Amino acid sequence: MLAVVLSLAAAIAFSLSATLIAGLKGQVGPFQLGRWQMGLAFAMTAAASVVLGGWRGVTGGQFWFLAASSASGIMLASTTYFAAIHAAGPRVTAVLFSLAAPFGLILGYLFLGEVVNALQGAGIALILAGILMAVLIADPGDRPTRPLWQGVILGVITSLGQAGGSLLARPAMAEGVEPFTAMAIRSGLGFAFYVALMALPFARAARLPDLQGLRAIGGSAFLGIFLGMSLMMAALAVGNVGIVATLTSTTPVLILPLIWISTGKAPALPGWIGAGLAVLGTALISLGT
Repeated sequence: MLAVVLSLAAAIAFSLSATLIAGLKGQVGPFQLGRWQMGLAFAMTAAASVVLGGWRGVTGGQFWFLAASSASGIMLASTTYFAAIHAAGPRVTAVLFSLAAPFGLILGYLFLGEVVNALQGAGIALILAGILMAVLIADPGDRPTRPLWQGVILGVITSLGQAGGSLLARPAMAEGVEPFTAMAIRSGLGFAFYVALMALPFARAARLPDLQGLRAIGGSAFLGIFLGMSLMMAALAVGNVGIVATLTSTTPVLILPLIWISTGKAPALPGWIGAGLAVLGTALISLGT
């Protein structure tokens, strides 16, 4: 049950972070955004790790698991995620990103021997259906810029990378690595990766964001990475990869009321149906845990 609560709390934090990023309205490019977010998140999580003393207990093996998790879940998945949005549009990318849940189940079973019971399986299926209902609402501004198959491939790679990142973090978290310390390692390596990308012209900043943009980036780093990803790491310490991946993928559903509050425009009926399915699915997972 603790894994369910932590995973849902992480998803809420991801949703709040996403609303702040949406408010940037293209002020910064994806690589610049990733660089700022990872740098700020590393500073926050490293400070928390020092205060809590979590860094003292990290072994070499745990570090390498978390480094591999960063390579898969941050360096690979984040890069292909930005590319998928550019190629296929945010709506299709969100659908493909939800594949991280079944991929997490499959990888958890193959490599860690994790299984789910019938109630949990039914709950996962309902949540996936709810996510699809929520993100398949037509958006006139969602126009792919490249052939759809390119976006699909990039989206699938993103989902595999995200699921792989969770899978690789699980052994270290199960051994008791402190969550902020785990994210300091992951975000620190991610920041180094984004800094290294500055050697490529397309990854350099065209211009610096204004003060409001910097606040949005800082807020998104705090909510999405410092808080959200650390909560997800804590969930992986006590829950199986597939269930954590499923519950943390509910962001497209949880963000609907936030969009309603910020824009004053209520989501369409499929969005509400999707939210209902996700709530029911979460209840089944909780009952089966």
